[in-house]
Amino acid sequence: MTEFIQALKKRRSIYALGDNLPQSQEEITALVKEIVRESPTSFNSQTQRVVFLFGDAHKKLWSITEEALKPLTPAEAFPNTQAKLQSFAAGTGTLLFFEDMDIVKNLQEQFELYADNFPVWSEQASGLTQANVWTALAQKNIGANLQHYNPVIDEAVAKEWSIPSQWKLRAQLVFGSIEAEAGEKEYMEDSARFLEFN
Repeated sequence: MTEFIQALKKRRSIYALGDNLPQSQEEITALVKEIVRESPTSFNSQTQRVVFLFGDAHKKLWSITEEALKPLTPAEAFPNTQAKLQSFAAGTGTLLFFEDMDIVKNLQEQFELYADNFPVWSEQASGLTQANVWTALAQKNIGANLQHYNPVIDEAVAKEWSIPSQWKLRAQLVFGSIEAEAGEKEYMEDSARFLEFN
């Protein structure tokens, strides 16, 4: 098995997170910046934007999310939601992934033939970047799980951290020390996923 495949297998959703990482904030930030710079984008548009939340800012995000979800969640289901959000807050930090929509719009204007594709390619770039960062963190034995509370939290997040209006929130990657390993991963049959022709 190649090192690359091993890296992909190591990247799992870790929900039991703690705040006991040996890496410093500076080391994590430097790693993520490098991975984002090396992640591909259509037309080399470099639409990805990342906000790093550590410490109180990280905990504030999950408090904001709890406040946003409480009126939208049935009362009997809210304790489970609350426990889940608290498990995220127990980690070391959160990476907020955004896409810069001004770049997308400018490309649509410059290349009208492909105008409909640029928002799709932006989403693809965001997904690639998220997966690359997540895999890189896993290689450093940093646990993580990917969340999508957008658009419910978009306005509050933008207000709290003065996010530029053209940045569109796409995902939240929670990370921290691995306090319990992920369970066994299940795979569907290859026959349902692949076709091969000669």
